[in-house]
Amino acid sequence: MLGTSLRDLTRARLGTRKRESSWDRSGGDADYVKIAPGGKHVLADLTGAGCITHIWVTAHCKEEAFLRKMILRMWWDGESNPSVQAPLGDFFGMGHGLTGNYWSEPLCMSPQDGTSFNCYFAMPFSNGARIEVAYDGDQEVDHFYYYVDYELHERLDDDVLRFHALYNRQCPTDGIPEEGMTTEEWQWGGANLSGEGNYVILDAAGEGHYVGCALNVHNLRRGTIENNWYGSGDDMIFIDGEPFPPSMHGTGLEDYFNTAWCPDQNYSSPYHGISRPGGLNWSGYITYYRFHIQDPIMFRKSIRVTIEHGHANRRNDDYSSVAYWYQREPHKPVPPMPPVAERVPLRDPSGMWF
Repeated sequence: MLGTSLRDLTRARLGTRKRESSWDRSGGDADYVKIAPGGKHVLADLTGAGCITHIWVTAHCKEEAFLRKMILRMWWDGESNPSVQAPLGDFFGMGHGLTGNYWSEPLCMSPQDGTSFNCYFAMPFSNGARIEVAYDGDQEVDHFYYYVDYELHERLDDDVLRFHALYNRQCPTDGIPEEGMTTEEWQWGGANLSGEGNYVILDAAGEGHYVGCALNVHNLRRGTIENNWYGSGDDMIFIDGEPFPPSMHGTGLEDYFNTAWCPDQNYSSPYHGISRPGGLNWSGYITYYRFHIQDPIMFRKSIRVTIEHGHANRRNDDYSSVAYWYQREPHKPVPPMPPVAERVPLRDPSGMWF
């Protein structure tokens, strides 16, 4: 399989280009499917060897936060445990059941208002691939459109790894009480010299390389005029079971995501960005992304990608994420997806979304 640089476009390519989509088989203009509550839909069920090169999805449903109630799963080569499992919106780079225009090299949400989802991660398979969405909401998804673009090949090289993506959430993170402390003591006091209690973005076993994540923070410290910065938690990436301090120890959440100085602005670039910056005093919903396209992080036995929730894990916020990586099979078993009540965004006492 050739790469995707402009220079590689000059080289003759083997294989066959194919597509699965929701086009109207009657020849009409109803180029979508409906998904009932509790229902599923198979986007692609492929045979042979090949590589998925692009996925496009858009959906409409009247139910709040339905993107957290739709689950995307993918299986390669006849495996029984999925290699990809995440809420639909989260997989495409933004959590909280929300959408918004942003772009990166592997993932983007495009107009109108970020409701057009695209993924360009290469997803190879040597003996079949299956992509499915399941829906756990109460109201019908009345319009679900999709493309799955792929190549078919005679065989794959032995060194081609399989794509993986996994969702996680901790709500709230296990911080410490603020009572009896000044804001400065609570936000920036204490020390973390073990990495214990960090939020876990990825915990994988096997051989492969980590290629990035999207991280969502819902700032749960509401109604304060004190400094309410949620970040400054160091990233700590433990490779092949190494002890603390890990060989990859960072200096703060905003620094791992290649930004600086408590950012509160939207920003998109190929490999890092802030697709949702939050509100006044760093309140509300926030989403960052960082993709290790030019600098994948290799592991031979295992990798544990973690980040503090506030300095020294002092903050009690809602963290969720999707990690993306490639590895040789078999992968560590993927746990069941948490029920809807543990996936949807939190509500305030009035019943409104935060």
